[in-house]
Amino acid sequence: MSGLRTGFTTGACAAACALASCLWQRDGECPERAEIVLPAGERYAPEIRALSPFRCAVIKDAGDDPDVTDGCEVWAEAEIREEDGEITFEAGEGVGVITLPGLKLPPGEAAINPAPRRMIADAVRSVTGGRAVRITVGITGGRELALRTFNPRLGVEGGLSVLGTTGIVRPMSEEALKESIRLELSVKRAQGAEDLALVFGSQGEAAFTGLGFGWPCVQMSNYVGFALDEAAGLGFRRILLCGQPGKLVKVAGGSMQTHSAVSDGRRETLCAHLALLGAPRPLLEGVMEGVTLEGAVRPIASAGYARVWEALCGAAAGYAAARARGAAKTGAVMQSASGAVLGMSKEAKEWLLDSAAEGEGRDG
Repeated sequence: MSGLRTGFTTGACAAACALASCLWQRDGECPERAEIVLPAGERYAPEIRALSPFRCAVIKDAGDDPDVTDGCEVWAEAEIREEDGEITFEAGEGVGVITLPGLKLPPGEAAINPAPRRMIADAVRSVTGGRAVRITVGITGGRELALRTFNPRLGVEGGLSVLGTTGIVRPMSEEALKESIRLELSVKRAQGAEDLALVFGSQGEAAFTGLGFGWPCVQMSNYVGFALDEAAGLGFRRILLCGQPGKLVKVAGGSMQTHSAVSDGRRETLCAHLALLGAPRPLLEGVMEGVTLEGAVRPIASAGYARVWEALCGAAAGYAAARARGAAKTGAVMQSASGAVLGMSKEAKEWLLDSAAEGEGRDG
């Protein structure tokens, strides 16, 4: 992380643009730069581009963070009223509109988060005082870029979200991904979901969808403990962990963060459970020498110890239950790379039967 260059959030860009628009209207010309003070305390004074009368833009610099909006043109335009009043926000081209409950703003609002709104308002008020102002924020090309983000899953339509709490982008920060997980969980809960599947990625989501549970699904990446904390705190009744051996076996060993740089012990955990089932030494040695756990699936089945996956699911469900601290019931499903079920915890089996019965009831 050291040596990586920090950048500025979309919210900081929008605030500088909104300030420049107000200064243009006050002074009669577009400023070359507009300086704002960020919540983090730093000063930000980007070069301003004049797009049209009172519409000002900056080119976002996200530093060394792989941000989808790095290099994008962010713009804002202020419509200053004569009377005193509130500052309101509109979504310009490339900024999304919220369509589902559960986010930080209600449906129908421009997807400009509360922290950027405060940044923009502070900047604008420094020029306009108490007058009513309508701020329109846009991101050139944002509609297309939004398809590469979580926005479609969160019910944000038509473009990107204007984000950022400190105004500073920290390279490779986990904060943005965790916030996306938190928001998606919140949206699912606001839609009335009480049962939830947590998967590691898009492949896991596709595999889980074919099982027949009919539950909403959220991708948690490597943040198992974080996702469990958030889901339990939101009041989900049942939480199912679903994944391939390479990730879920780590959870069965007690790991709540499954990135390879943080945790491993997959082969050791698998071997411990095989040994408890009485597996012979040659099989254990083969597992320890293997490169991936996926490669161990067939030898384990051939030796007659496929039930080990069920035992591992039980262990993963147990660690998840401990993390949830009784706030939710937990289960686990292990699937191969092809989507075949390797094992289920007893809770998962019961829930799958419940889901099938509910489906038959609806069909009847």
